[in-house]
Amino acid sequence: MKTAAMNPVYRRRLLGHRIGIALSVLAMAVGLGFLLWILATLLVKGCAALSPALFTQDIPPPGSEGGGLRNSIVGSLLMVGLSTLVSTPVGILAGMYLAEYGERNKFAQVTRFVTDIMLSAPSIVIGLFVYALYVANARHFAGYAGSIALSLIAIPVVVRTTDNMLRLVPNSLLEAAFALGAPRWKVALMVRLRAVKAGIITGVLLALARIAGETAPLLFTALGNQFFSTDMNAPMSSLPAVIYQFAMSPYDDWRTLAWGGSLLITFSVLLLNILSRTVFSQKAPR
Repeated sequence: MKTAAMNPVYRRRLLGHRIGIALSVLAMAVGLGFLLWILATLLVKGCAALSPALFTQDIPPPGSEGGGLRNSIVGSLLMVGLSTLVSTPVGILAGMYLAEYGERNKFAQVTRFVTDIMLSAPSIVIGLFVYALYVANARHFAGYAGSIALSLIAIPVVVRTTDNMLRLVPNSLLEAAFALGAPRWKVALMVRLRAVKAGIITGVLLALARIAGETAPLLFTALGNQFFSTDMNAPMSSLPAVIYQFAMSPYDDWRTLAWGGSLLITFSVLLLNILSRTVFSQKAPR
């Protein structure tokens, strides 16, 4: 009798479970469908721009045929590379401080709060901040300003990833190192950091993938350059800014180059995500 009375409740729960699973699968299918649609469109239109000239020639003048994105590719590599060199040590050291000394420290709590705010801050706001701080005082746009803006976007990602990964280290491992007489700084560097180095590298790659396609901060800081230049103290071209400008142009050649640049950025970010999830993933011991 009791089992028979529970059957309606069981059937109702089972029906709700199946409906929830069906809606989840449907939502996943819709998301994957749009993603595949975007990637297919990008491949079809972006492959038309892939040629040696895309990597060996600079941006063409308006209305002219040919040309490439060499100056934009080099400019993006310089600014993203410099911002990575700045944000990686700063973010890792800040994350280590939060994990080691931030348990009951008010300054560490404020740092975490500010980091969370910067993680959710719109990139255009950071671009305006660097414009007011650097460009307005220097009275010229510069690649250095673009690198500063990208660094401010990447640092919070590295900080939170490092902090979260270091907190995953078991206390028994740290207690064993302290029991051997190791000082705290050596335990932090030689034991705790080495135990989660794969996760920290993953966080750095994810930060790099995020800043690789940022457009808004570069429009207010590096602006752009029609010619090839490696001078970081002058306006510098970048792939995201060129894509933004060329996608709205009335010239077919420029729109084709914009699709080619979009394809380069998309697959660069995809490659970084694959690396972060495969090559540098933390493998569980057998």
